[in-house]
Amino acid sequence: MSRSDRLIRLMQVLRRLPSPVTASRLASEMEISERSIYRDIQSLRSAGAIIDGEAGYGYTLTEDPSLPPMHFEADEVDALALGLHTVSKLGNSEFSYAAQNALVKLEASLPENMRHRLRHSPVGSHLLRNKPSSAAEFPDLREAIWNELAVQIEYLDLSDRFSNRKVWPLTIYFFNAVQALIAWCCLRQDFRMFRLDRIKSIEILEESFRPKRVGLLREYFDREKECE
Repeated sequence: MSRSDRLIRLMQVLRRLPSPVTASRLASEMEISERSIYRDIQSLRSAGAIIDGEAGYGYTLTEDPSLPPMHFEADEVDALALGLHTVSKLGNSEFSYAAQNALVKLEASLPENMRHRLRHSPVGSHLLRNKPSSAAEFPDLREAIWNELAVQIEYLDLSDRFSNRKVWPLTIYFFNAVQALIAWCCLRQDFRMFRLDRIKSIEILEESFRPKRVGLLREYFDREKECE
């Protein structure tokens, strides 16, 4: 692999891995030495990439619009087409519209050969089960998740019992038939999952739980892996 190809690949790894990412993790992903990682990070910075962090702490890539766009390989275009077409069929009108818009923008940014591949991708999807349904759209909930703000919800459980909970919303997850909020329940002091179609009301609070969201999500999914 040439050095220029290696630098492009390093940029992609920095984009993909949760930040800050350590030099040892980068070295493992790239299959090169940590010393080479330090040199390559410096080269990228000299070329204009904004990379925060240092040895012993980890690195975070801040995208710079002055840098040239990444080139997509054929399998990457197929993956993007599959993902966006699938999202457009999920039954969530907000995401369906966003996915269709993203597909149009992506197509316009690609060179002609890849534009044709995106338009006529050799892969597709069909949702065999019921689409996720919800009694209401929750754009404010997504913003609360992103801004790491606590929310108060009125919830009707599967036994039709009402409860009021203050939770730290972590992510909205799409399953085959439902959408669910994965959250840290302040009452139970543990993770809980709430089906969106059974949340009857929601209030965004001014209470911040930043910067705990990323760490809590990692803990949640680590637990899930242990149960597999």
